[in-house]
Amino acid sequence: MVWVPPGPPRTDCLTLLRTPTDNPPPKMSLEWLVAWSWSLDGLRDCIATGIQSVRDCDTTAVVTVACLLVLFVWYCYHVGREQPRPYVSVNSLMQGADANGLQNGYVYCQSPECVRCAHNEGLNQKLYHNLQEYAKRYSWSGMGRIHKGIREQGRYLNSRPSIQKPEVFFLPDLPTTPYFARDAQKHDVELLERNFQTILCEFETLYKAFSNCSLPQGWKMNSTPSGEWVTFYLVNQGVCVPRNCRKCPRTYRLLGSLRTCIGNNVFGNACISVLSPGTVITEHYGPTNIRIRCHLGLKTPSGCELVVGGEPQCWAEGRCLLFDDSFLHTAFHEGSAEDGPRVVFMVDLWHPNVAAAERQALDFIFAPGR
Repeated sequence: MVWVPPGPPRTDCLTLLRTPTDNPPPKMSLEWLVAWSWSLDGLRDCIATGIQSVRDCDTTAVVTVACLLVLFVWYCYHVGREQPRPYVSVNSLMQGADANGLQNGYVYCQSPECVRCAHNEGLNQKLYHNLQEYAKRYSWSGMGRIHKGIREQGRYLNSRPSIQKPEVFFLPDLPTTPYFARDAQKHDVELLERNFQTILCEFETLYKAFSNCSLPQGWKMNSTPSGEWVTFYLVNQGVCVPRNCRKCPRTYRLLGSLRTCIGNNVFGNACISVLSPGTVITEHYGPTNIRIRCHLGLKTPSGCELVVGGEPQCWAEGRCLLFDDSFLHTAFHEGSAEDGPRVVFMVDLWHPNVAAAERQALDFIFAPGR
């Protein structure tokens, strides 16, 4: 048993309220107790209401969650719908319908807004808008050189020396040289050269059609001051030509194995180029310096020459020749009719000094049809 010392008699709240004759407690204490009781009642009611809403699956809560889900799905669709286009498989080309805008197997630009073909004052504003849209979706990180190039594009194109003047877009601070060593894109060069016989075999099958008509379907005649220059495009300005790819399935499949092939923007091309004897291609500039043009020699008779930036080079069968076509360049075939045509497989590769982040941004900015 524990002994508790006696204390003053206990007085509860009910006694205080019912006995006016006793000494009343301070007024502030009574008001505080009543307010505290009301606060507890309100908190209890709030918790009970919340629990009941969850149990009853309140309509307002369901509608709110549904709206949030719809907004999330819309955002994902909006962000993802204009991603750079992936390479199309050969199987899908075999099964799919022909692309729109094809005439004689060649893709002609149908849009006046095409940045590859538009030479107007609004081009720089369009490019800057595309860059801002890309940075908003992804990041400005690594975009300094592209931003600088677009901001001062007019000055770069107008002040370039006559030996190198890309017609559409100049990326500053890239090493410039008319020709590149094979090691610049070693993997792709070696892969193309290992498949030389495959590409040559498909070309010879195509070329047999020339005996039946002047210009078979799928070939494009290019303007030259003399002779004939025809091309057979598998990829033209970043767009696949399905009918032509079906005729060269192994060559097209090979493009998907190249690590640096430009396949998702308007500066990317892949084609077979044929010069007949007596042909001279007028000196001209390419559209940009962000790419290296690769020529794999398929048939290279004597008397054929490529001149880039005033420096002549000759093709060799089964070997790749890399050059920057933003330099002033020309090609000619001075051989005889008995020598036959000069034939190369041409594919555009990324300049080795364009970083991965810049490549992704340029694919977005110069996407076909953008």
